[in-house]
Amino acid sequence: MIRLDDAPVHEFLPDDALSDQIPDLADAHRRLLDGEGAGSDMLGWRDLLLNPDDALIEDIEATAAHLRRDADVLLCLGIGGSYLGARAVIDALTPYFPSPDASSPGSEAADADDDVDGRSTDPSRPPEILFAGHHTSGRYLRELLDRLEGTSVYVNVISKSGTTLETALAFRFVRQWMEDRFADASDRIIITTDPETGALNALHAERNYKKYVIPRDVGGRFSVLTPVGLLPIAAAGIDIRSLFYGAVSMCESLSRREPVASMDALRYAGIRALLLEQGYDLEVLAVFEPALRGVGSWWQQLFGESEGKDNTGLFPSVVQYTTDLHSLGQYMQDGQRTMMETFLMAEDDGGDLDIPASEDNLDDLNYVAGTSLSDVTRGAYEGTLRAHTDGGVPSITLWMDRIDAESVGALLYFFEHAVAVSGYLIGVHPFNQPGVEDYKREMYRRLGRDD
Repeated sequence: MIRLDDAPVHEFLPDDALSDQIPDLADAHRRLLDGEGAGSDMLGWRDLLLNPDDALIEDIEATAAHLRRDADVLLCLGIGGSYLGARAVIDALTPYFPSPDASSPGSEAADADDDVDGRSTDPSRPPEILFAGHHTSGRYLRELLDRLEGTSVYVNVISKSGTTLETALAFRFVRQWMEDRFADASDRIIITTDPETGALNALHAERNYKKYVIPRDVGGRFSVLTPVGLLPIAAAGIDIRSLFYGAVSMCESLSRREPVASMDALRYAGIRALLLEQGYDLEVLAVFEPALRGVGSWWQQLFGESEGKDNTGLFPSVVQYTTDLHSLGQYMQDGQRTMMETFLMAEDDGGDLDIPASEDNLDDLNYVAGTSLSDVTRGAYEGTLRAHTDGGVPSITLWMDRIDAESVGALLYFFEHAVAVSGYLIGVHPFNQPGVEDYKREMYRRLGRDD
């Protein structure tokens, strides 16, 4: 389902490097499976796949069906892992350009489907999924609330503590806006938070908001397959069972002990660690399909927060080709040789649009007439891979079968397992984020917070 092609990188590694690494790789893998490594109390992201809670999935599906029936917009408030995973999956698996009657409450088709109180009566029409609470832009929030006027809005606020500055500030504004406009505002607000503690639980007790739980043993960047990600994803009309069980399948395949060298997620982790040892300090994740750009942003947080500690770790950066070949391509080809490149490709990318011939051929492109845009993408990938390898960039490729819910679910777990093993290989705690706490402490002090 996810396949690693690492042939080009062997040009940059000593002949026996990968075989010599196998004992360390096996030990890091074993520590993850046995819960003996740093952060062993934060492995709930594995447990939830090894012991699926179908009742929870059914509950989420029921809530999502309600949202698709009654909401024009689902506004998700969260930062970091509280929104990146959901946005990544939604971007990957929904149309680039939804038809106007599928999401625009102002369109004629939408108006025809609305009942007297302005709520959609078409259960097949997903709400528009919007995000806020992931920065402090007042302009963004003001324009967002203006944009929501006259629509049927539901809110999902996602925060373990309920006091994360960016999300809590947005919710302060949004909650007041909702209460001023909807008599049933409490029925329109869903919280996803800690099982018992935190500010959102206090509001839950007072206003009886619908509540989902973030497991305490699942960190934010690993939470996409919990209600944190599954509810917005399901509301967008995506099959969360296929997504979830794609991840389950990958988790089960990576729960074997041996042979380590045949598990692509472990080889990916091992190659990254070896290149780090050799002085490479940056990994570029390159996608060709724009729908996968959000997966790159999610990957960037997952690897950056998990490995960037103790003055080590590869700096993760994401690019979208061929677009960025016209901006960063020169640097990738001829800049500092301190980076590795991981291409994320789909065998079937859905680009089956055949190129027509042109009688005048003014653009001189008849040489590709009769081929598809997928063929062009494959040629661009192969050419870029060869050019960058020849230019001194160690490169590997991760292949998905196709961009669908099952494959995306498998990819999510592939990366989660790989980053945990990679963290153990390079000697860091993969599940904490002390540097994030440092910035928060300094920010709060400047804003006048006492503690």
